[in-house]
Amino acid sequence: MSTLAIRPEVNAARTGEAIALYVHWPFCVSKCPYCDFNSHVRASVDQEEWRDALLADLAHEAALLPGRRLTSIFFGGGTPSLMEPATAEAIIAAARDHWLVADDVEITLEANPNNAEAARFADLASAGVNRISLGLQSFDDASLAFLGRAHSADEGMRALEAAQLAVDRVSFDLIYALPDETEESWQVALAKALGLGTEHVSLYQLTIEPGTRFATMVAKHDFEPLGPEASAALFEMTQDRTTMAGLPAYEISNHARPGAESRHNLAYWRYHEYAGVGPGAHGRRLGMRTVRHRKPENFLSAVARNGHGLIEEERLTGDEAANEALVMGLRLAEGIEPAALAERLGVERLVNEDRVGRMIGLGFLDRDETILRTTASGRLLLDSILAEIAA
Repeated sequence: MSTLAIRPEVNAARTGEAIALYVHWPFCVSKCPYCDFNSHVRASVDQEEWRDALLADLAHEAALLPGRRLTSIFFGGGTPSLMEPATAEAIIAAARDHWLVADDVEITLEANPNNAEAARFADLASAGVNRISLGLQSFDDASLAFLGRAHSADEGMRALEAAQLAVDRVSFDLIYALPDETEESWQVALAKALGLGTEHVSLYQLTIEPGTRFATMVAKHDFEPLGPEASAALFEMTQDRTTMAGLPAYEISNHARPGAESRHNLAYWRYHEYAGVGPGAHGRRLGMRTVRHRKPENFLSAVARNGHGLIEEERLTGDEAANEALVMGLRLAEGIEPAALAERLGVERLVNEDRVGRMIGLGFLDRDETILRTTASGRLLLDSILAEIAA
């Protein structure tokens, strides 16, 4: 692990620059079979101990980034709605003390629809949370059981109502392209989703991630994932229906009314800086990639020993930053400005122009003056396109 010495004049020059904050809460009631996030099941959690550890980890990051303007906080997990509202309130208050705060700061908390957690939404709003991202995942009890979710479809609807009463900005997640999904069944679910009155929805195709229980089940032929052609048809339907409903995709899987996009996630995709605290949290600040200890107990030990939970802090090369920025930026419907982004990152070029021209000719990319973006057909082949055009 390398350590970065920050010159005072460098930080002084960056006073007022935007910074986003990610806070990872690693605990869940149970581990979903599709999940490869850093989540852990524990019989009990000492809220006071975790509050103190997260505050210490946050203080370490803030000391490296003085005078910044905080534009968003995102409590992710795991299941952050298992966090006591007092813990969230303490972290939000500390972040406000450490940094300047934008007037329209976005403070998002991911939540699961269990009744006990949904009852906390009003208290979380009082603590400072102003946006809730709810993991509904499905409107169908059989699908929820397949996905290993701990809530019913009815609980999900009650939780959504509670979230909408608690805060003005609500998003929810759905997972589609399940093994038995048809165009007809997804069309019904999508119509219901678009009629629930939220300004933002995240619609993810089921992917079989290595190391998950689903990966083991597929290897044993317990079930077969939906085929690529059927998945592509569902994706195209999703893009069409959400656009017609006024919630177009602003990122591959994220849909919002204009102006209601997740500001925090846009900071990632536009390759801006963010501080990451908590077990397994990643960050990107001052030209460094940061990673925290993943296992909760190891994180606590590191904080007690060092005052922070870092396990890795590595300077990004220009090429690494350029490739990451390209991968992130072309997920966005708005696209990227390759020349401006290359200049910001201090590299000669972001893309191979000859290969970009070929992709434009094939109809996978589109260029409008300085902006490069994927087309509808290109979004289906994004990984291949990125591998082809990276400089």
